[in-house]
Amino acid sequence: MQNRSIARGELGHGVLRAACATAPFAHGRAIYTGNVKIALAQIDPTVGDFTGNLEKIVAMSRRAAEKGARLTVFSELALCGYPPADLLEKPSFLARCRTMVEELAEATRALSTAILIGVALPVEEGGRATDGATERPRSSGLKPAFNAAVLLDKGQRLLEQHKRLLPFYDVFDEQRYFLPANRQRTVELDGVRLAVTICEDAWNDKNFWPRPLYAVDPVEELMRERPAVHINLSASPFWHGKRALRRQMLAAIARRDGVPVLMCNQVGGNDSLIFDGSSFALDAHGQTIAQAVSFAEDLVFVDPFQTAQIAAPDDDTEAAYRALVLGTRDYVRKCGFQKAIVGLSGGIDSALVAAIAAEALGAENVLCVGMPSPYSSAGSIDDSRQLAANLGIRFEILPIGALFDGFRQTLSPLFDGRQEDTTEENIQPRIRGALLMALANKFNALVLTTGNKSEMAVGYCTLYGDMVGALAVIGDLVKTRVYAVCHWLNRNQEIIPQTILTKPPSAELRPGQMDTDSLPPYEVLDPIVEAYVERYETAESIAATHGFPLDLVRHAVRLIERSEYKRQQAAPVLKLTAKSFGAGRRFPIAVKTQV
Repeated sequence: MQNRSIARGELGHGVLRAACATAPFAHGRAIYTGNVKIALAQIDPTVGDFTGNLEKIVAMSRRAAEKGARLTVFSELALCGYPPADLLEKPSFLARCRTMVEELAEATRALSTAILIGVALPVEEGGRATDGATERPRSSGLKPAFNAAVLLDKGQRLLEQHKRLLPFYDVFDEQRYFLPANRQRTVELDGVRLAVTICEDAWNDKNFWPRPLYAVDPVEELMRERPAVHINLSASPFWHGKRALRRQMLAAIARRDGVPVLMCNQVGGNDSLIFDGSSFALDAHGQTIAQAVSFAEDLVFVDPFQTAQIAAPDDDTEAAYRALVLGTRDYVRKCGFQKAIVGLSGGIDSALVAAIAAEALGAENVLCVGMPSPYSSAGSIDDSRQLAANLGIRFEILPIGALFDGFRQTLSPLFDGRQEDTTEENIQPRIRGALLMALANKFNALVLTTGNKSEMAVGYCTLYGDMVGALAVIGDLVKTRVYAVCHWLNRNQEIIPQTILTKPPSAELRPGQMDTDSLPPYEVLDPIVEAYVERYETAESIAATHGFPLDLVRHAVRLIERSEYKRQQAAPVLKLTAKSFGAGRRFPIAVKTQV
C-alpha cells in the first residue's frame, strides 16, 4: 500500500450535470457547488488474475452504485494487477487487458456509476497512440504498452489517459515497459471536469520537491483546463513514512491549485512489495475529508466539495506489523499455498515471524519446529514451547544432534587435522534447512525465513541454512525494530514470552556463543546499517554523526559489501523501508570493496 460514507446525499445519473453545468470560475479555477458522490474502491488485485480482478471490481462498483456514487475510482493497473513486470512483454497478456476493458465497459451498462480504473493497454500496431502519445514502431520490440486510466460509463469509454511520468528508480522499472504520453487532457462526467493522473504523474511538483526528477509537471498542465477535481490512481508501495509523505505532497498540490485531490491506492502484497492502500480525499485547502483504512480493502465515499475534516493515520510500529501480516498472507495465498512452516530457535526473530504467520494465515495453518543441537539451551526449547502455546500453533521437536554427528563423521577423513570452526557451526543450520524443506514438501507448505535486516546486511546468516525458505518476512527490519514490534505486540498481553525479549541474542552454534562475539551491539550496528544501506552515507560521515569509532564503522561496511553474494540468493524480502534488500537495490557481486 479504507467503510464510511461522508457524502451529502444519494445521487443518481445526471444530477452532477444539473448541479454544475453553469458553475462560474474565479482566479482561473472552477468553482462548483452541489453534491458529488465519488467512491474510492481500494482493492487487493492479483497480478494476472483477470477474471478474479474483474469480479472484484464489478462487485465493488455495484456496492458503490447502491450507495449513490456516480463515479467509482480504482487504483493504477487494478484490472491486471501491479506490478505485472515482464508479463507486459507478452502480447497475450496485453490482449487480455484490452478484452477485460471491453467486458468492464459492457458491465457499466447495468450500473448507475461510472468506473475510472487503471490498466495496461497495448500500443496500437504501428505505434500510434490514441491520445497523442509519442510514437514508436511496435516492431522495435520496445515498450509495447501504455500505463493507462480509462473512464467507462454506460458502455462507453469516455477517457483513455496514458501515464506520462514513468519512474525508473528503486523498485520501479516502468521505462522498461511503457511508452509515455506527451500530453494529457481532462474529461467531463455529467458536467464536472476531472483531471486524472496516474501515480508518478503527481510526484513532480517543483514547489514541493527540492529537485524534481522530470522536466514537466503533468498536474500543472492539466490545471490549465480548469478541472473541478483532481483524481490520482496509484499503486504506491508502503514503506516507513510513506503514508505521511503522500498526504503532504498531494495536500501541497491541492493548496497550490485550489482543487480537491482524491487518491485511490492499491492495497495488498505482491511479491516483495506491500501496498498499504490508505486512500484519501483532500479538499481544496489540503485538509483530509475522507480516509480509507490501511492494509485492508475498503470502499470510501466522498463529496470532494465538502469541508469536514477527519484524522489521517500516522506511521508507527503498528504499521510495520500490519504490513508484514498483509504481505505474508498475500504472498502465501497468491502463490497457491495455505500453510507455512517456521523454525523456532527460542530467539526473538523466529518468535516474531511465528506471530506474524499465525495472524496472517490462522494458527491452524502454521507449523513451528524446534530443532535443538548439542549447543541449544533448555531455555530456548521452553521459550519456543511457550510461544507456540500463546499463539495456539502446533509445535514439534526434531533434534539434530545425531544428524550433526553423522555429518562430522562423514566429513572427518577430509577434515582430519583441522580445527572445528564456522564450518561445523554452519552445518547445523543447514541440517535444519533440509528438515524444514522436507516438511514443506510433505505438507504442501512454504517455509518462512526468520533473519532480520541487520543479520542479512553483514552476512550473519548461513546460505542454504537459516536462509532457506520462500519469504524473508522480517528481512527489512533491523534488530532494534524487531524488538520494538515485539514490545508493541505485547502491549495488552504477553504473546512473545518475556524471557525471549530479555535474553541476549545468540545463534547457539557453539558453547557460550553470543551475537556480540562477532558483531557490534545492535544499538550500534543498526544505525550503521540504516545509514549505509538506506541512505548511502560514507563510513566517515556515519562515524562523525554517531560518534562511533571509524575502524568499527569501516569493518561493518566491509561486512555489508562482502555479503552481497548471500543476499542475492536470499528469499524475497518484504519491503518496509525506502531501501530494502531486493529488486530496488542492485549491486554487483564480483566487485572490489569500496572501504
